[in-house]
Amino acid sequence: MSEDLNPVVPIEEQPVEIQEEPKEEIDKTDFSNKGLKEIVDTFKELLDGENMQQLYKHAEALKAAFYKNLRKEKIASGLVQPAETAATETPAPETETPAEEEAPEEETVSYNPFAEIERGFKDLYSQYKVRRAAFTQELEKQKEENYQTKLALIDELKALVEASEDLKETFPKFRDIQSRWRAAGPVPQARVKNLYDTYQHYVELFYDYVKINKEFRDLDFKKNLEAKEKLCERAEALAEEEDVVGAFRTLQKLHEQWKELGPVSKEFRESIWERFRAATAVINKKHQAFFESQKGSQKENFEAKSALCEKVEEIAKAEITDSTAWNKLTKEIEAIQKEWKKIGFASKKENQKVYDRFRAACDAFFARKRDYYAGFKTQMQDNLTRKVELCEKAEALKDSTDWKKASEDFIELQRQWKEIGPVSRKKSEQVWKRFRAACDAFFNNRDKNAGGQNSEQAANLEKKRQLIDEVRNFVVEEREDAREALRSFQERWNAIGFVPFKEKTRIQDAFRKALNEKFAEFRDGGSRFVGKAERAVRSERDRLVQRFMKKEQEIATWENNMGFFSQSKNAEALLEELNKKIDIARQELAQLEEEIKEFDRQHEQE
Repeated sequence: MSEDLNPVVPIEEQPVEIQEEPKEEIDKTDFSNKGLKEIVDTFKELLDGENMQQLYKHAEALKAAFYKNLRKEKIASGLVQPAETAATETPAPETETPAEEEAPEEETVSYNPFAEIERGFKDLYSQYKVRRAAFTQELEKQKEENYQTKLALIDELKALVEASEDLKETFPKFRDIQSRWRAAGPVPQARVKNLYDTYQHYVELFYDYVKINKEFRDLDFKKNLEAKEKLCERAEALAEEEDVVGAFRTLQKLHEQWKELGPVSKEFRESIWERFRAATAVINKKHQAFFESQKGSQKENFEAKSALCEKVEEIAKAEITDSTAWNKLTKEIEAIQKEWKKIGFASKKENQKVYDRFRAACDAFFARKRDYYAGFKTQMQDNLTRKVELCEKAEALKDSTDWKKASEDFIELQRQWKEIGPVSRKKSEQVWKRFRAACDAFFNNRDKNAGGQNSEQAANLEKKRQLIDEVRNFVVEEREDAREALRSFQERWNAIGFVPFKEKTRIQDAFRKALNEKFAEFRDGGSRFVGKAERAVRSERDRLVQRFMKKEQEIATWENNMGFFSQSKNAEALLEELNKKIDIARQELAQLEEEIKEFDRQHEQE
């Protein structure tokens, strides 16, 4: 390296170009083992303290831990649906907002007991942001003052170089200027290079042109060489670090220390600088390669996050009309949010944009959910009013003796009941028992008053037996005669009235058997029609009975499951959902029971 001072700064002292460090660094301190109050107290203690650097370092980690633990507390209290898997360390997109919305229990939306502590934390965080902004502003102001201070020191150094004073007076002044320079603190980044270039220039001039004692000069050079050799060793050791980003940050600090050291003797200036620059090049190369390797994964992360945005946006636009669908889609959103947490960063340019898109879609969904449940209480009250009106109509009909007309009216009331939506669990059983009592009262009265028909039904039974005997004794001669006789037997059978209920199936089977035996060879005629009609009737009744039995089994299963759920954590929401299902199923069961009875009454004559 040439010793000429033609360049403004000797080559060994030129600042090394340092790559800009990514700003996606996150404090890794784990506060998740602290309770909500501990986190708030820690934040407040940092906020009340004087160490703004510590506050700035831990603020975001405290925020993430607070909302993570807040969600756990809400799940434990039953305020929100439990998650299927544990949350990751990275906070969900504002999980304190969308993922906490839940369906109301009973008639009202659940009260949030954590609102006060959450509000207190938000107040502290707002104070932190104000202090942080003020601190940053003050820091920039201080840097400008440091810059002016160092400019003044350069002027002092320049005057010292140009002075013709005795070494005993000059050298202590030089050391004092160096000490005050180091103590002055950082300056604005845009001014660093020119400031340090100028300072190093006059330092070189002092060492090279001020007539100082060679013994002092060589001693100073030796100390500077030893210090720079240690910096080289530390820089070279960084090449073995697995944490590339951490090694890069350490290298930056080493460069700051290098700038503050004075020169070495001319014979070592170039070699020591080349050694330090070579170690720097190794770290810079690894650092660059690391972030180049991140570009591919960042692109994949962006594409994966964009796909999740599309899923949430599609869900947010879906038509949702009942709480079951809301709960199902809420679980889907929560699952997507968990998947989001597992995906790494996108590029610095795209990461915030895709996050804002995801957050907007989640907010849209949960805003719609809040609106839906805001009207839930009113809707349930309207349903209760309608069901009470049906109870009143049923109670007005229960003493009617117009059995046929009243039966039809009750069936219509039951149909309307089934179409009305749910009411609160507290009122559901009460209003259902009232309605069922009116229905039972009518049908019990009707069945009791049917006793006067026994003699008539017995006579009808005898007529049908005689008709069966007539079929058996009928002599089949011609096909056309057989068909005419078959139609006649069927018409006469249908004209006979009801028979006792316990005899209905047996007499019907006997009639069908007689027809089949007598008219077997004419099945392509009317008898086939008769068989199909009978099968259709039986098939319809069997279908109703099968539905009735299946519904009974469902209710029994749900009621059995309730015993298990009551022992589990956060079972309240599950029990509420099962109670709703059971209420609806009981209504359907009663309806099926009445349909079967009515079906039997309408087809007894067959």
